[in-house]
Amino acid sequence: MTIAYLSLGSNKGDRIGYVQQAAALIGGLDNVNIIRTSAFYESEPWGMTSETWFVDAVAEIKTSLTPGELLEACQRIEKQLGRDRNEAKDGYTDRTIDIDILFYGKEIINEPDLVIPHKYLHLRAFTLVPLLELIPDFEHPVLHKSIADLHNDLENPEMVFLYGTRVEI
Repeated sequence: MTIAYLSLGSNKGDRIGYVQQAAALIGGLDNVNIIRTSAFYESEPWGMTSETWFVDAVAEIKTSLTPGELLEACQRIEKQLGRDRNEAKDGYTDRTIDIDILFYGKEIINEPDLVIPHKYLHLRAFTLVPLLELIPDFEHPVLHKSIADLHNDLENPEMVFLYGTRVEI
């Protein structure tokens, strides 16, 4: 079994509800157990223009799925919750749910459809802040810096904290 970290985000519709539903569906997958989740945070859209801020969280899971199988499962859940990836041909758009694999153990994967660690996680407060809550000392296997150090390197580390306790699934 491998420990992996998934980013969950929504800025369309019932944002909190979609993140909660995604976590519940991930936890219901065969060969996946949610160990814990971060608190929920609100963040300004990154790399896109939108009026609606995101609700974001990170889930720590234990899985025997391969990275490719995990990606397929996450994309099925996104589709089940109304995500239309065809909308995003010209860049990022508002979405009911976005699930990204941030880390899969310490594996480094560079494939056309799957890059692990996530190629932008070190630039995004909405991934680093929840990871900082869960694994501040974890070393990024490519950049060789801890989550805490990556967070300290951010130009704009601000996020709005929504809930003071971890979300129980």
